[in-house]
This record gives sequence, C-alpha cells and structure tokens, in this order.
Amino acid sequence: MASMEEIGKPNRAQGLATILAIGTANPSNCVSQADYPNYYFRITNSEHMTLLKEKFKLISERSMVKKRYVHLTEAILKENPNMCTFMAPSLNARQDIAVDEVPKLGNEAASKAIQEWGQPKSKITPPHLLYNVRHDVPPQGCFAGGTVLRLAKDLAENNKGACVLVVCSQILSILFCGPSHSYFDSLVSHAIFGDCAAAVIVGTDPELDTKERPLFQLVSTAQTILPDSDGALDGHLREALTPIGVSDWNSIFWIAHPGRRAILDHIEAKLALKEDRLRASRHVLSEYGNMSSPSVLFILDEMRKNSIVKGKTTTGEGLE
Repeated sequence: MASMEEIGKPNRAQGLATILAIGTANPSNCVSQADYPNYYFRITNSEHMTLLKEKFKLISERSMVKKRYVHLTEAILKENPNMCTFMAPSLNARQDIAVDEVPKLGNEAASKAIQEWGQPKSKITPPHLLYNVRHDVPPQGCFAGGTVLRLAKDLAENNKGACVLVVCSQILSILFCGPSHSYFDSLVSHAIFGDCAAAVIVGTDPELDTKERPLFQLVSTAQTILPDSDGALDGHLREALTPIGVSDWNSIFWIAHPGRRAILDHIEAKLALKEDRLRASRHVLSEYGNMSSPSVLFILDEMRKNSIVKGKTTTGEGLE
C-alpha cells in the first residue's frame, strides 16, 4: 500500500514557489505632499482650525512622503460634500466609489503583470486568483500583502503546474473625512495613505525556454500573532529567520512595509541595519505613501528595478 507521502507527491511541484512577474497601478490623480495641507483644510471647509492645520503641516513634513496618488479628486469631493464633514453620513457614496474603482485598478495591475509574464491568460490555473481588496470595511489591511504571498506559495507548491495570480487593490476612501479635535489620529492617516493596486504571478519550476523569468523565490513564509499585542506593532524577527540560517540582518535584503517613517526608523535602529537596507521601502513611502497591502509588492518591484540597474539580474548574483 502506498504511503501518504507517495500519494501526495505527484500533485506537488519540484521547486520552490517563484515570483514570475510584477505589475503595479495608481490613479492618475497625483498630490504633492507640500501642497496637501492647504488643500485638505480648504476642501473640508476647516481653515478656521488653525492649530490642527499647523499640526497637520508638521506631520506631513516629517512623514518622508513627497507625493501620493489618490482617487478622490476635488470634483468628486464637491459632488459628495458629506465625505468632507467629520461624522456626516456618507457610507453609500464611499461604497459606490470602491465598487467601481477597486476592480478597475486591480485589473490594470493584473494586466501589466500578465504582459510582463509573457504567457497566455489561460495559464492562470483557476481558481488560483487571490484578490485582496480594501473597500470601506477593510478585510485585511496592511499585512495582507504578506498574507497573499504565503497563500500563493502554498497553492503553487502543492498543485503541480499551478500559476497563481495575486492582486491587491486599495481605494482608501473610508479614511477621508474632515479634521476633528476629538479624532486627532485621523490626521496621520490623511498624511501618509495613498491608493494603488499591485499584482504578482507566482508559479514553480519556471519554463525558461518560454522566457519565464524568475524574480524572487519564496523560501519561507510564516504568520505569527503575538499575545497581548492588540493595538501594537511588534515582532521577533530573529525567531522567524533563525531556522533558515540568518543571523546577520545586513546579509539579506529587506522589504519592510512602510507604515510610516517612524516604523522604518525603528526597524533600522533595532536591527542596526545599514542605511541602504531599507532604501526600497523608504523610496516607495516617499513616492506613493502608505498604500496598505500592495505596498510590499510595490517594494518588490522597486527592488527588482534597482537590481537590474546594478546588473544583478541573474539567480547567481542575487538581488540587492
């Protein structure tokens, strides 16, 4: 009688899950961080809140963000004035925006990934489409970019020949509201978040004769929830990486979610990282802001582009 291992083996891939292509997309509306405080307080009819405005300017200046892409334009907000007023009813308007725009942005990113991949859409093996979206009720939030990669690795390695399309699309219309003295934390969100979508194609055993180009191998993935950590951001990276032989934090490349500048600063200081280790994360934060779950996929793309510039495009040379 065949063992359980022998029964399952024919269904498993030979190699590790590999990212084969990356596609990204942003709304066309780009906002300058330097101009945003004046715009935000003007469009929300809050210019009389001079103290909050000065605090918001300070937050924006220290955010390390230079510009962001957002779907909400001045015209849209004028058509939906309740979105500009703190606590005014506007759920229907926000939901209508998300239902229309989230799939459009996700489709654009997916199309770019498939085009770069160079293979027919039919090679995406149904039902292997992982689609994380953020409408007005966030189902996953920032950590979903890592979660979908973990799921894609599982699907690709345990289903021989599978090609998984991962799409993360975020329209953060829920976060937009007028300023309020009673909800000061909203100013931080308004200063850092942006809209985007990102897509990756994950498979195993790349067919090099069909010009499939392996970009990253997903060697190990894990999820850990720390006890009594509600409302906190924390982690024990040494425990996560020790099993795969990593003890020198500067010997690996880093794709850290750029929640905000302070988070990256704390990671760098705590692990004594060299300045260039978080370059890609800081660049994405500067050019796009915090894009929630697609952020890590944008950073993968930035890491890949920078490695090509440096001539590190082969598996032997590695990345960064």
